[in-house]
Amino acid sequence: MVQVPNGFTVVVGLGLSGQAICRHLARQGVPFMVADTREKPPGLEAFRQTYPDVQVHCGLLTSLDLRQAYEVVVSPGVDPRTPGLEGLLERHNPATGEPMLVGEIALFKRVVKAPIAAITGSNAKSTVTTLLGEMAAEAGVNAAVGGNLGTPALDLLAQNPTADLYILELSSFQLETTPYLGAASVAFLNLCDDHLDRHGDLAGYRRAKQRIFIGAEHAVVNADDPQTCPEQPVERIERFSIHAPDDEEAWGLVEEQGRWWLMQGNTPWLAADELRMAGQHNYTNALAALAMGRALGFGQAGMCNALRRFAGLPHRSETIAELNGVRWVNDSKGTNVGATLAAINGIGAALQGKLILLAGGVGKGADFSPLAPPLANCARAAILFGVDAPRLAQALEGFLPVERVDHLSQALEAAFAMAEPGDCVLLSPACASLDQFANYQARGDAFRHWVEQKRSEITP
Repeated sequence: MVQVPNGFTVVVGLGLSGQAICRHLARQGVPFMVADTREKPPGLEAFRQTYPDVQVHCGLLTSLDLRQAYEVVVSPGVDPRTPGLEGLLERHNPATGEPMLVGEIALFKRVVKAPIAAITGSNAKSTVTTLLGEMAAEAGVNAAVGGNLGTPALDLLAQNPTADLYILELSSFQLETTPYLGAASVAFLNLCDDHLDRHGDLAGYRRAKQRIFIGAEHAVVNADDPQTCPEQPVERIERFSIHAPDDEEAWGLVEEQGRWWLMQGNTPWLAADELRMAGQHNYTNALAALAMGRALGFGQAGMCNALRRFAGLPHRSETIAELNGVRWVNDSKGTNVGATLAAINGIGAALQGKLILLAGGVGKGADFSPLAPPLANCARAAILFGVDAPRLAQALEGFLPVERVDHLSQALEAAFAMAEPGDCVLLSPACASLDQFANYQARGDAFRHWVEQKRSEITP
């Protein structure tokens, strides 16, 4: 049994966030040690060179004696229910009043002076976070943008300690170890099956996401997804929807004389066709960002300018090219059913032709059946690859033509052969990528490379 020194903080997990936690504690002069369940975590030797005096424990956490620890700070990738950590979320630290086990955002909240804007959801949170950051820049606000997206929150604090605003994307993993956030504005965009291996079921996943509302002054929620509504009092709540606004404070989409408009109440803010982001789901992302930006004091003209410029993020409904009248869209970030549904509904509704869906990979136990009805309405075919292609096929067969192949490259060749002018080939796998790719980015890059190579072959 390894004895944790009296009064030391234990940092669990030596990944990106874990190392940010260590840097923060070192800056604060807090004595700490590190634990990682892996025998040889990546970056261990570099860490030891940087912190030669910090004790590092690799292996089972059950061999750590935590009785004298000041507190335990876990990286988001570490389940608070990992053997050796049991009960720490329920025990309270007499010095801080918080649980004995917290995460990076709890440390951030203790020292941050500027307001926080925070975004969560199963899908689109990176897009809305980035877009809100663009709006802040247009408004002349010194905003630091990061969290689950890009730079860890504690590193943001070190890099930009005089920021006027911190805009954070927060995952369920980060929120479940955050006792109190107290943000100026938050958004809960949507909820669908994801990370059930960590949270147990959808209810557990939702409970973690709901923590974003603790102490919030203003909240933006999805009127079309009641599970995003707060279960605790929030002073101001605004709702967005794909439908027309039902009151003057609500945000929605309205069609007038053949054009769709982003509206608040009866007030038009921007025509949807002025956005570079395609798809109805991206219009609602814009509405969520507008609602947050308005609450944070950003001006309308600047926010609309930011929307006109913003082309979206890589691997998120990203148009790569048009080949022979067929649009090729990379939505490799569609790693769950909800994300793929959003892409199908958002893109399929506006197509002159048909959708050809490329999907498959590691399904994480998800139910694929919700994909079938919308695909039946708008798709020419689904071409399936990867380890869970059989499960996807079982859910979709009988609703539309289904073709199974082994790998994405074969799916791309099959799609090219069947696509007709006006169609859209959409890579939105509804699955994780780790059966065939290092990550969703590598999968999206493979899609992009194939399309660009094909374009070079057919362009004179």
